[in-house]
Amino acid sequence: MSKATTTAAAQLVRADQALPTMPNTDRLVVPAGKATAAPPVGPALGARGVKSIDFVKEFNARTSSLTPGTPTPVKITIQPDRTFTFTIQSPPTSYLIRQAAGIEIGSGTPNKAAGGTLAGTISLKAVYDIAKIKQGDQGLKGVELESIARSIVGSCKSAGVQVIP
Repeated sequence: MSKATTTAAAQLVRADQALPTMPNTDRLVVPAGKATAAPPVGPALGARGVKSIDFVKEFNARTSSLTPGTPTPVKITIQPDRTFTFTIQSPPTSYLIRQAAGIEIGSGTPNKAAGGTLAGTISLKAVYDIAKIKQGDQGLKGVELESIARSIVGSCKSAGVQVIP
């Protein structure tokens, strides 16, 4: 192999290494204030070369104001240099409905017309309170509160939770 060919091949390798790569995004649901390096956090971040303990410390600090153990969706963006940023969203709607209704789990057969069972009840005010919480989420910014509340009422029906005025 000639010296010119070797130099050209070396330049191609260096050029390939210089190409920027896109950041990776992971979505996890982590208990507020109780994140550990165990699954799901450890394997998800370890596979990307990020020290999970750094995420755990920062996540637990940022969720210290929430009720411990509340399932908290988090979107983690991992840069090619292994740094990360994350955004915390509000708890899932189903969790908020169950909390407001005071139940552990929704009904397995929620359809009243088919002889389904009622898991619990929730007030319309509680539905609007949940809608206000969800309105702060990234995907729902700019959506009217009434539209979000109607969606939550649909989720209540699916879980066998009756909305009372």
